[in-house]
Amino acid sequence: MRVLNLLAATAMLGLAAAPAGAASLSRSVDVTGAPSAVWAKIGSFCAIQDWHPAIGSCVLDGKSPPTRTLKTKDGATFVELRTARSDAEHRYAYTFISSPLPVTGYTSTFQVVSKGQGASTIVWSGAYTPNPGKAMDANDALAGIYESGLTAIKASLGG
Repeated sequence: MRVLNLLAATAMLGLAAAPAGAASLSRSVDVTGAPSAVWAKIGSFCAIQDWHPAIGSCVLDGKSPPTRTLKTKDGATFVELRTARSDAEHRYAYTFISSPLPVTGYTSTFQVVSKGQGASTIVWSGAYTPNPGKAMDANDALAGIYESGLTAIKASLGG
């Protein structure tokens, strides 16, 4: 609970410094398994191709920090730069280099936190500026991405 409160406080501080028109979104899911075990299955930067139902492929560029190119099953391409990683905190952060979504300045954090007693919460959050007139489209698209991915993880891990 303390970690979740810290995440919420950090998110609020980030929002206070966000530019006008900025938006944020966060989704979470509870799963069975200690954070280290869950992270071992989903924490690799390209593991998204193994658990997200919309992702057809993920290719890393081999640089440090890495950039991944995601191809969705319907043909869209996302290029994302990993901006931070902490295996100790079971967390990574990334930003869009390019995407088909109507947003700019997108940054995201993907993290596994302990619920205790062999359970974890996966938190996927992002901040972005929607393109003019596209706030609802941007929110709906990102919510769909987060929710479908987290639902798939829960189905594979239980919880």
